[in-house]
This record gives sequence, C-alpha cells and structure tokens, in this order.
Amino acid sequence: MVVRACALLVAVALAALPTGCGSADRARGGALRVGYQKWGTYSLLKASGALEAKAREFGLSVEWVEFPAGPPLLEALNAGGLDIGHAGDSPPLFAQAAGVPFVYVAASSPSPESSAIVVRDGSPVRAPADLKGKRIGFVKGASAHTLVVRVLEKNGLAVGDITPVYLAPADARAALEGGGIDAWSIWDPYLAAAEVSGGVRRVADGRGYVTGREFYFASKAFAEQRPDVLRAFLTELTRVKDWAKDRPAEVNRLLADQTGIAIGAIEKAESRRNRYDTGPITEALIAEQQTIADRYVELGLLPNTIDVRAAVSRLPFGGKE
Repeated sequence: MVVRACALLVAVALAALPTGCGSADRARGGALRVGYQKWGTYSLLKASGALEAKAREFGLSVEWVEFPAGPPLLEALNAGGLDIGHAGDSPPLFAQAAGVPFVYVAASSPSPESSAIVVRDGSPVRAPADLKGKRIGFVKGASAHTLVVRVLEKNGLAVGDITPVYLAPADARAALEGGGIDAWSIWDPYLAAAEVSGGVRRVADGRGYVTGREFYFASKAFAEQRPDVLRAFLTELTRVKDWAKDRPAEVNRLLADQTGIAIGAIEKAESRRNRYDTGPITEALIAEQQTIADRYVELGLLPNTIDVRAAVSRLPFGGKE
C-alpha cells in the first residue's frame, strides 16, 4: 500500500505535465517550465508575474507546474517535463543517486522552524524518545524524512525503532487525525494549516536538527543550453524576495490567493519563515548535503554513494542584474 501511494504521487504529478518541446527547441524559444510547491518562494514569484515579463525578453513563455512535494517534482524533471525546480535537502540526494540529470544552482537562507514532527493532542508521545515503536508518516525522500532520521538519532533511537509510513501530505494528515499513524513529519504550509485547525502539537521541530533550506536547481541540459535564462530566473527570484522582506501583509494576501490556503495558516507559516535570502551553493552547503547523503547510504536509504559536488552548477551565482 505504501509503494502504491508513492507511485501514485509521482504518476499524478507526471500526468499534469505539459508535453511541450524538447530541450534543443527550448534553447531557441518555447516555454520555460518551472516546477513549484505550495507556499514556497517560487509561489511568490509566480504571483508577482515578474518572471513572465523577463521570459518574454528571451522569446519564452512560462509554464508553472505544481507538486505536493520535492520527490515527484524531481521525477518530473528526470522525465524531461521541467527546466527549473526547488526542494528541501533530501529530494536532490535521492535524485542524484537515481541518476537524474540536474544541477544545484542556489539555495535559500535556513528556516528550521518551518518543519516539525506533530502528534494528536491526546497522544501519550511527549518527547522525541517517546516515538519509539510508533508509526510516523512522511514523504519518503523529502526533507521530512531527514527530520525524522535526525530527531531519532539525536535522541538515542534508530530508524528501525519506528515504523515509517510513506504518505503524501494530505493523506498523512488524514491518517494522523484518524489514528492510522501516531506522528507526522511535515513542513509548512501543511504544518501551519494543521496547527491553525487545532488538534495537533509539536514533539520536535527542525531547530537543532535540520536547516530547513530551499535548494534551487535546473535540469543539466537547460543549465548548459540557457545559462542566460537561468541567471535571469535567479535575478527575478532574488528581486521578489527582496521586495517581500518588508511587506508581510501583502505577502500573506498574495500567498493565500495563490495557494488557496487560509490566510491564518499562511500568516503562521510566514511568521517563522526565513528564506528571503538567496545565495550560492557554498562549500559549507555541499558539506551539509554530503553528510546527509553519506548517512543515508549507511542506513540503506540511498542505494549508492554520491558526490554532491558533482551536481553543483559551475554557473556563477550573480545575484541582481
């Protein structure tokens, strides 16, 4: 059942993709295809319309494709359905191990409070050590997976001490509310929506366990063929973030309209988000990702050792134009 749920997540995402043109055709024109998730900074860029205006300068239109999590987004990139995307720390590692041709191009500032492991209010689980023997729901290969691993290991538990239940965010919330799982590892805005609705409480959040960064990446072919467009994309992303830093009320309204998520949940999620800076993939970030990857290999979660540095773009990070 778990395998079918994961396969369905990917199948639904792929079915939503536009057929579009091949990579060579897109180098001459066509559509810039951007994969995004609810509430991320890509959603803010989508709402602004700034990317569409910039893309026209290159003879391109923009196609936005929404995904519920990072793993299916990277599956779509592997299938040739996307040019640019974003995700947390884990999805790129699983993608690289699977041979997905992508490159990291930038990363956000950290936001560890934006993810947490939650339980129902009446749960006997009060501390991370109480998760032993419990069923924890999360998206396999997502940043929520990293949080589970880190929380367990830093509290004297092993991954084998819990029962993982691989579920998409909406399914996991329903399973938690219905008693199908004992705990749920999740990120904003799904986390904030559950907290605003009531009935859940945090056992641990990302502080002290994960950075909660967004990583920005592109298909390898697109990065090689259209570095000019990729630089322009990063410039527009940086600009919209700079604009957003001092306009929380406007950002909240934009994101609520863009995502269809209640304004109260957006306000809660935004109050603890600190991803409004974008920078290059530094040596420190490569080391952080490599540490996670190596541990995943030791746990048998990744099938083979990877070299994170090999997937980092050589495109200089340019900031603003």
